[in-house]
Amino acid sequence: MSLSSRNKSGATFTLLGFSDYPELQMPLCLIFLAIYSVTVLGNIGMIVIIKINPKLHTPMYFFLSHLSFVDFCYSSVVAPKMLLNLVINDRTISFWECMLQFFFFCTFVVTESFLLAVMAYDRFVAICNPLLYTIAMSPKLCAILVIGSYMWGITCSMILTCSALKLSFHSFNTVNHFFCEFSSLLSLSCSDTHTHQLLLFIFATFNEVSTLLIILTSYVFIVVTILKMHSASGRRKAFSTCASHLTAITIFHGTILFLYCVPNSKNSRHTVKVASVFYTVVIPMLNPLIYSLRNKDVKDTVSKLMDMKVFSH
Repeated sequence: MSLSSRNKSGATFTLLGFSDYPELQMPLCLIFLAIYSVTVLGNIGMIVIIKINPKLHTPMYFFLSHLSFVDFCYSSVVAPKMLLNLVINDRTISFWECMLQFFFFCTFVVTESFLLAVMAYDRFVAICNPLLYTIAMSPKLCAILVIGSYMWGITCSMILTCSALKLSFHSFNTVNHFFCEFSSLLSLSCSDTHTHQLLLFIFATFNEVSTLLIILTSYVFIVVTILKMHSASGRRKAFSTCASHLTAITIFHGTILFLYCVPNSKNSRHTVKVASVFYTVVIPMLNPLIYSLRNKDVKDTVSKLMDMKVFSH
């Protein structure tokens, strides 16, 4: 057995998480548990609402149901282990568990960034070409766009995970993070990580630039179209349908850009952890709230379900 493979099979990682703040362990656990509970209920609730209300069987809600599914998945990849590590002293994770966590996390985060771009394109077609909307956004095209987002997420994740599998580690490694994040693993490796860092930079840059380009181009056309509208109520309706999507985009991409496009020297490990909490735990909770609170059809469905429960008792 080679040194590299022996290191891999025997390597274990300890996720430091927030252990440097022992007095905050229990308060943080309760806060994160509450956030994760809202995330699970909010995202599964959104999927159920979209499924049961025929008025929501449109391309926009089809994409939104997949966004909710992805949010639920990637928060579930990180949150349970993070919660467990806040209440137990043994914070170890095996090499293969670590790789598996990174693979699924990377898959869903990349998928989410492309789904947000797809949703921006959907809003562009709906507002700029309303008469052609049902033809342009056919069920076939919607399915292709969603499957494409998942496939690209899996492809990126497989390439980066295979890259991580080639790294060599010492027997015991302390990860100064609350999950197995790629750059944290690179900093621990005893291999030459130059190629791996370059690969991460290429994929992160390509994904951010391509998705933001689609989003910004779509919204430039949307704003121009809205400003040309003669009806004030038409302008208000168009802006309100885009506001929730723009809020979700700004929070998600703002955090990712801050984490991966600002040189590491400017970000302390504490800042990186706080920002990571935001996009791994907080954003998946915010998305269903952002979309449901600003949407009349979703609120109507929720109130009908509540009425049915009241009458059933």
